[in-house]
Amino acid sequence: MREKSLLGLTTTGFHRIAYTEWGKPNREPVVVCVHGLTRNGRDFDHLAAALQNRRRVACPDIVGRGRSGWLTDKQNYSFPTYCADMTALLARLDCESFDWVGTSMGGLIGMILAAQPNTPIKRLVINDIGPFVPKAAPERILTYVGKAPAFESKAEAERYLRDVHAPFGALDEGQWEHLAHHSTRQTQDGKYVLVYDPGIVVPMTATPPQDLDLWPLWDQIRCPVLVLRGADSDVLLPETVEEMKRRGHSVEAIEFDNVGHAPALMDRTQIDAVCDWLLQ
Repeated sequence: MREKSLLGLTTTGFHRIAYTEWGKPNREPVVVCVHGLTRNGRDFDHLAAALQNRRRVACPDIVGRGRSGWLTDKQNYSFPTYCADMTALLARLDCESFDWVGTSMGGLIGMILAAQPNTPIKRLVINDIGPFVPKAAPERILTYVGKAPAFESKAEAERYLRDVHAPFGALDEGQWEHLAHHSTRQTQDGKYVLVYDPGIVVPMTATPPQDLDLWPLWDQIRCPVLVLRGADSDVLLPETVEEMKRRGHSVEAIEFDNVGHAPALMDRTQIDAVCDWLLQ
């Protein structure tokens, strides 16, 4: 694993985009793995380790998360910024085509890029997200996103993460410890805080939550797609998956029991499902 970075640009200046890279530098095609709203690229360590002997894998921290920089103008935490940053990353990786694995927000970014004319994305895995999201899901997410809690210890932070991310499913002790380690940092006063900018929520609160409808975008995607769904998810509904399959160009779907939003892609069964599909 190699830790790298590049620069992105908004109207208020440049910002750092951190990413981890796995596998041999000249191995193609590259798999780009992009995380959810408050998460970071280290969520994909287990999946990347499983792929690295046959693929090069890049796992970015979307701006405002993980080791990446924070934006001055919080309104720029938006899909145009994220898509521009990921386009810069694809250029840095210097490959003609890419496979994309995106969890939640990362899946939406992948959908947007895959729907564009002349897209370099050739295969798309979208994890517990789709072109329709009922407003009840962002309403739930907004109950904890952007609150900026501080914890007296890493153990206390881990307990918080186990609570808010309980829908990830039955992770083992090592997996929760991994998430806690890469989701927190210690401040000068000894407390632990989460490694994302609370300001990422600003654009989300500009208007009341409403249903997300991106079906016209979905209809433009022509590459093969694997849709992953947690059986208990309130973000990706079963009827949405069926409509995605009906309207999609080449769509397969897998559902994981006893998981909500979103499958963590740390479990062996989940990892194997993604690897088998990407490497077939």
